[in-house]
Amino acid sequence: MQFLYFTLVAALLYLASNWILERIEIAAGKRFHNRSLLFFGILLTLAVVSFSLIRTYTGNH
Repeated sequence: MQFLYFTLVAALLYLASNWILERIEIAAGKRFHNRSLLFFGILLTLAVVSFSLIRTYTGNH
């Protein structure tokens, strides 16, 4: 069951990371040159936090 949680959250995090990056670019008024690197940083941060929470709440520390 935990595998299903990780898979669903990963898909949502991908979409959320893209949305967050677009909001940052709109606020800055330009597209960033290293857009993929910034996307990866956002996705990695969200994934580490989310996956840690999943492991904590499903009882698999």
